[in-house]
Amino acid sequence: MARWEQYEVWVRAGDKWELAATFREFEVAQAVAHGRHTGVRLVHAVIEDDKPVQRDTLAEIGGSAVREHPDEAS
Repeated sequence: MARWEQYEVWVRAGDKWELAATFREFEVAQAVAHGRHTGVRLVHAVIEDDKPVQRDTLAEIGGSAVREHPDEAS
């Protein structure tokens, strides 16, 4: 069973969140997230066998700070 962690940058597209990019290094993901000017979420994800088994929102940058489901990326 392959298992790894990654950092994801999600962007707001209308009333949905879409995965924009994934990174192994937190610093790179954080820099990309802070470089955007629209609603962005920085998410820590645990992947097993190419499927996400856990996602935690670390930060939401820009856009509305109110989330319907704070622990879900989409």
